[in-house]
Amino acid sequence: MTDTKIIVLDDDPTGSQTVHSCLLLTRWDVDTLKQGLLDEAPLFFVLTNTRGMSATEAASLTREVCVNLRAALEQLEDSGITINPLLVSRSDSTLRGHYPVETDVIAEELGPFDAHFIVPAFFEGGRKTIDSTHYLVIDNEPVPVHETEFARDSVFSYSHSYLPDYVEEKTAGRIKASQVERFNLQDVRGDSLSRLQALKDNHCCVVDGETQDDLDHFCSQLMQAAQQGKRFLFRSAASLLTALAQLPPQPVAAEKMREYVRDGRAGAVIVGSHVKKTTQQLSPLLQADGIQGIEIDVEKISTQRNQLLNRISANIEDCHLNNVTPVIYTSRTEIQFDDQQSRLAFGEQVSAFLMDVVRNLPETTGFLISKGGITSNDVLSDGLALRTSRVVGQILAGCSVVRCPQDHPRYPNMPVVIFPGNVGDEQALVTVYQRMKPMD
Repeated sequence: MTDTKIIVLDDDPTGSQTVHSCLLLTRWDVDTLKQGLLDEAPLFFVLTNTRGMSATEAASLTREVCVNLRAALEQLEDSGITINPLLVSRSDSTLRGHYPVETDVIAEELGPFDAHFIVPAFFEGGRKTIDSTHYLVIDNEPVPVHETEFARDSVFSYSHSYLPDYVEEKTAGRIKASQVERFNLQDVRGDSLSRLQALKDNHCCVVDGETQDDLDHFCSQLMQAAQQGKRFLFRSAASLLTALAQLPPQPVAAEKMREYVRDGRAGAVIVGSHVKKTTQQLSPLLQADGIQGIEIDVEKISTQRNQLLNRISANIEDCHLNNVTPVIYTSRTEIQFDDQQSRLAFGEQVSAFLMDVVRNLPETTGFLISKGGITSNDVLSDGLALRTSRVVGQILAGCSVVRCPQDHPRYPNMPVVIFPGNVGDEQALVTVYQRMKPMD
């Protein structure tokens, strides 16, 4: 018997923001990967966090995961368990990330593939692709994504929203725009099976999506072609995973997520993301009842690290004793860097400090909200030192809740909200807090 398992290499921990009941792996040794492969859920995530790395580091780590995954699959096959892997390189819905670096490595180690599909639509976050152009909905108006702040990212900048041109730009002309296979809305909503069956030689394809129904219909045809022997690789945002996994409704409704809060205690909020949307969401949260803001002056981390950590930890302890939720956030001033390497190094320094803060949270903390993709990855893998965790569902469109394992040495069963930096309206962070805050 052959089971299909959707395996998601997630370049930050927000790819699970449309699914539930599946495992997140922060380790990728062969035994941990076998745990994911044998899990009852139809998919699992490997949190690689490559978006926070250089291209060289991202390629190396992706290769390590793929080599171990191949070994895990072979060992299971030797024991009589054959699993058909459906591989997804999960990336950002605003086109940031190491493309084509990661898909190239996956193809080298786990190919050959007949095609790779670029599917950046993420409907919960207002990202849509129409006529092969990718849009971000801002104030109810679709804006080509190359006109937004995300296209000016100092690490992953780009000049095109029209996906064939984006592919040519990112592959430095190796794949010409004219060579890219386009699946527009008419194709996605119609019968594309014969075109899918004809794909070969890792052909690059870009896929439209205006609603979840679009991807649901298209994925049914993709799966049909896969069952007939076609091998596909996906570079996608989160909405494709909803279509591939076809999960039932989550066990606990978003509005009732406080059921997971430990002992009716106050929690903590960690804000590492620095995008404009996060800053806009932070302001109303700091005005909410039961909240105490604690700002980290990031420019002092390199020179006053220990004093800063001790002061912040003492403030958090005081909050906890008074059943108040501290919001620990990085200073909002934009710092300029001479080059990409300097920016990444500074980001790593700030993240390491934040993880020390997480490790020092009171043991009876009721819940944790982590704001920012890279921050959340570090919280799970480093701050909480989780090998695996399980997504219990979404507390808000695009925001996952995971639980620490029951045997966690410091925070057993603590719920953690993974809140991407660029998701939600201005009240979204307040809404998530209010859904986790224990009732008075």
